[in-house]
Amino acid sequence: MSNLKLGVEVVGAHDLVPKDGQGSSDAFVELHFDGQKFRTTTKDKDLNPVWNESFYFNVSDPNNLPNLNLEAYVYNHNKANNSKSFLGKVRLTGTSFVPYSDALVFFKPASRNGIFRAYRFILKRISTTSRSSKVVPNRFPDDKAERRRTFHHLPNPKVSQQQHSSPAAPQPTMNYGAQEMKSEPQGPKIMHMFSGSPSQPVDYSLKETSPFLGGGRIVGGRVIRGDRPTSTYDLVEQMTYLFVRVVKARDLPPKDMTGSLDPFVEVKVGNYKGTTKYYEKKQNPEWNEVFAFARDRVQSSVMDVVVKDKDMLKDDFVGIVRFDLNEIPTRVPPDSPLAPEWYRLEDRKREKSKAGELMLAVWYGTQADEAFPDAWHSDAISPTDSSSNVSTHIRSKVYHSPRLWYVRVRVIEAQDLIVSDKNRFPDVYVKVQIGNQVLKTKANQARSLNPVWNEDLMFVASEPFEDHLILSIEDRVGPSKDETIGKVAIPLNSVEKRADDRIVRSQWVHIEKSMSAALDGEQAKKDKFSSRLHLCVCLDGGYHVLDESTYYSSDLRPTAKQLWKPPVGVLELGILNADGLHPMKTRDGKGTSDTYCVAKYGQKWVRTRTIINSLSPKYNEQYTWEVFDPATVLTVGVFDNSHIGGSNGNKDMKIGKVRIRISTLETGRVYTHSYPLLVLHPSGVKKMGELHLAIRFSYTSFANMMFLYSRPLLPKMHYIRPLSVMQQDMLRHQAVNVVAARLGRAEPPLRKEVVEYMSDVNSHLWSMRRSKANFFRLMSVFSGLFAVGKWFGEVCMWKNPITTVLVHLLFVMLVCFPELILPTVFLYMFLIGLWNYRYRPRYPPHMNTRISYADAVHPDELDEEFDTFPTSRSPEMVRLRYDRLRSVAGRIQTVVGDVATQGERVQGLLSWRDPRATTIFVIFCLVAAVVLYVTPFQVLALLAGCYFMRHPRFRHKTPSVPINFFRRLPARTDSML
Repeated sequence: MSNLKLGVEVVGAHDLVPKDGQGSSDAFVELHFDGQKFRTTTKDKDLNPVWNESFYFNVSDPNNLPNLNLEAYVYNHNKANNSKSFLGKVRLTGTSFVPYSDALVFFKPASRNGIFRAYRFILKRISTTSRSSKVVPNRFPDDKAERRRTFHHLPNPKVSQQQHSSPAAPQPTMNYGAQEMKSEPQGPKIMHMFSGSPSQPVDYSLKETSPFLGGGRIVGGRVIRGDRPTSTYDLVEQMTYLFVRVVKARDLPPKDMTGSLDPFVEVKVGNYKGTTKYYEKKQNPEWNEVFAFARDRVQSSVMDVVVKDKDMLKDDFVGIVRFDLNEIPTRVPPDSPLAPEWYRLEDRKREKSKAGELMLAVWYGTQADEAFPDAWHSDAISPTDSSSNVSTHIRSKVYHSPRLWYVRVRVIEAQDLIVSDKNRFPDVYVKVQIGNQVLKTKANQARSLNPVWNEDLMFVASEPFEDHLILSIEDRVGPSKDETIGKVAIPLNSVEKRADDRIVRSQWVHIEKSMSAALDGEQAKKDKFSSRLHLCVCLDGGYHVLDESTYYSSDLRPTAKQLWKPPVGVLELGILNADGLHPMKTRDGKGTSDTYCVAKYGQKWVRTRTIINSLSPKYNEQYTWEVFDPATVLTVGVFDNSHIGGSNGNKDMKIGKVRIRISTLETGRVYTHSYPLLVLHPSGVKKMGELHLAIRFSYTSFANMMFLYSRPLLPKMHYIRPLSVMQQDMLRHQAVNVVAARLGRAEPPLRKEVVEYMSDVNSHLWSMRRSKANFFRLMSVFSGLFAVGKWFGEVCMWKNPITTVLVHLLFVMLVCFPELILPTVFLYMFLIGLWNYRYRPRYPPHMNTRISYADAVHPDELDEEFDTFPTSRSPEMVRLRYDRLRSVAGRIQTVVGDVATQGERVQGLLSWRDPRATTIFVIFCLVAAVVLYVTPFQVLALLAGCYFMRHPRFRHKTPSVPINFFRRLPARTDSML
C-alpha cells in the first residue's frame, strides 16, 4: 500500500430536486473511488445542504491514479421504507486531481441520466496528499494566517460581501487562489473562502446591497438622489398600485324567482380577479372593501367591475362598469382620500340599463396610501385565485401588545378557619390564581386554626384587567386529596396601583364558602362566615415586565406611564424582500411557501401582508418606532402562513429571524443588508433563505442620547426590590403566555408559536451546544489576558532581549515616577481606541454559526436540544444523556472546587487552622511592616519587578517559596464527605 491518499471534502449542494413529497429532500452523498466507498450524513428537509465533511481514500497504485475515477452520487433518503432515490451524479477523472498545495473549492454540475442540470451544483475540495505530509486542520493556526485568507467573490452587481481586512476582487468572476500555511518545508497548503467574520462561513454572512429605494440609491449607507421623487416611504422601493374602493350599490334589480338578490362585486384586471363578500337578499348592499392591483403586473388597459348575483350553480350577471386604465387619476399623500362616485351599471351590450348604480373610487397610489394595509392585494395571491376565503389572514397589520403589570400578593395569615373534621388541626395552604396562572404557598408547619404564612407571590396581568384574583384556602386531608375551606375573589381593576416602593396597606377579607343544597335542586348559595384572610395586594408598575429573553429586550421602560421619559430617537425599518426561501409546503407538485414577516420592537408588533406561492417575495413595507433606549433589540422574523394550504397542525412554520441591536447603528445612516435566515433543526443548522432589510436610526437630542448611558438600564424597582432568577424565569414565561393570548384574539391573529419564537421562550432550557458556546465565549473574552500573560512570560524568560530591556526601562520609569502610571494607562487605551476606529464594524452584528457552536454540534446533542420538556425519549436514551450531563457537571464541579480551595487557603492564612503556617505568616507580616516603614515604596517595587523579570539563568525549575507555602495551607476539602 502506498503512502499517497486522495482527500475529498464534500462542502455542500445547491438547488436539489425535491423528492419527499413536501417540496424538499433528505440528501446525502456517496463517494466511490478505487473500490472504496464513503457516505456523508443525511441532511433532512434541505434543498441546499451543507456538509463540510472530509474523507480520505487510499491510493493502491499511484502510477495508475490518472486512470481512476472519483464518483459522487447524490441520493434522497426515504425514511418510510429505508430506501434511497437517485438525485444526481458527478464523475471526476484522475487527471483532475491536484496536490494538496493547489487544492481548491469548485462547482461541478451534477448529471442525471446523462443530462446535465445547470442549476444543481456540488462543491468539492479535491487534493492528493502523502501520508508523511503534515495534515493541516481546517482552521488557521494563528491570526497572521487568518489575515492571509483567500477572498471568494460572488458575481452579483448589487450585492457585495462585507469585508474588513481587504475588499473583494472587483471583477465579476469567481476568483480562487492558494493560501500558503506556516508548516514544515514539505507540508501542505490550504485555502479558505472569505466570510464576513473571522470564522463565519461565507454562505452565512451578511451582504451589503445598494438598492434604489424611494429616496434614491443607497450606497455605503448614504442616499444618492436619483430621478425618482422622494417619498415618506424612502426606505422601500416605491410600488404603484391601482386601488379600487367598492363602497355600496343601490336599486339593484331582483334576479331570483322569489324576487330577491344575493349581490357581490367582482373586480377584474387582466388575469387578476378580486371579489367582495355577498349579502343575502339585499338590493342596497354596502361593502366598503378596497382592492389593490400591482401596476407592474397588470397586462391590460381596461378594468371591469361586475356586479353579480350569488347562485348555487352559476352566478348571474347584474351589471358592469368598465374603466380605461389610462384615464385613472393619481393620488399622492398627504392629499385627502379620493371621493367615491356613483356609476350607472351597464348591460352586456355596453348600454345603460336599469340595473342600478354602484359607488366606486378608483385611483393610482403607492404603499404609502392609508388604504394599503386593509386592501386586498393582487401581488399577495396567484392570478387564478381570488383567495376570498383567506383574505383576512394575508393582510398587513399593526399590533400593540397589552401593557403588563406585576401583581404582588402577600399572603400573611388567616383567622378562625372552620374545617369539616373538628377532631384535627388543618394542614392548610393558600392557592392563588389569576387566569391560567396558579401559585401556592407552603403548607403551614404549625397546624392551627389561625395559620401564618407571610409569603410573597407574583403574577403577570394585562390591561384591561378582565380576570379576578382568586384565593382559596386548601386543607390537605390526605395524600393527593385536598379539601377547599373557602374562597375569595378580588377584581383586579379594584387593586391599588403603585409606581414606587411605597408601602401598601394590608387588608382583611372575609372568606366565602360555597354551600350546595341537599337534594331538592335548590341553587347553590354563598354563605359568609367568620373566617378571614389577611393579605396585601398591589399592582407594581415600577418594574419593566420582561417578556423576552434575558440577553436581549426591545423595551426597558417601566409599566407605569408616569415614569416614562420622552423618546430619544426614531427607528425606521423597511422590509424589502426575501430571496431563495426554502419551500415549506407542496402545491401542484412543486415546493412553495406563503410567507409573511413579523417585526417586534417595544409594545408594537407589525406584520406584513402574506405573499402566496413565492420563494422570492417582495414586501416593500416600511414601519416606524419610537426609541426610548438604544440598548434594545429589533427582531424581524419570517414565517409560512398555515391558513393557505394549511398543514403541520395549522401552525405557522418558522423560516428564520434577524436581531439588530439599536446601539450598534450609526445615527442617520441607512443600512441595506441581506441577512441570511438561519434556523437550527434536529439535523443541524440550515440557511432558509435571505431577508433584505433597510434600517435607519436617528436621534432627537444628542444630549439626551448621551445622558442615557449614565442611567440604570432597568427601572429603579429592579434594584430596590430585585427579583430572584427563578422569579424572573417564571414571570417571563407568564408574560409571554399573556401576550400570546391577547395577540391571538386580534384579526388576523398573531399566533402563539409566532410570539414564542420572536420572544425566545426556550432560551433558558439546557443545551449542550449552548453550554459549549458560552464556554468558548468566555475563553474568547479572557484570550486577551492570556495573550498578555504569555507575552509577559516571554519577557521574563528573555525570549527577546531587546523587548525585555525596553520593558525594564519602562518599568523603572513608572516606579520612579508613579504619578505617570494612571495617565500612561489611559493614554494607551485612548490610542488603542483611535487605532481600532479604522477597523470598526460597518454593519449590524448578525447570528454567527461558529459562535453559536451550531456548525459542529453532534446529532445526539441536537436531538436532546429539540426534545420536549419533560422528555419524550426512551429511558435508555435519557440514561445515556444523564451520564453525559454528570460527566460535564463533574468537570464544572471540579473547577468550582478548585477556585473555592484557593479562596479558603487565603482565609487560612490568619485562621490558625494550621498553627505553624499562621505563625510563619504573622512573623512575615511583622517583618514586612517594619521594612515597608523604613524603605521607600519605589525601592521595593523596583526590586520586586526586577526579581519577577530576572534572567532564566537565575531561575529554578521548581516552584518558588511563596507558592510552596501557599499550596501547603489547609482548605475545607478535608471536611467534605
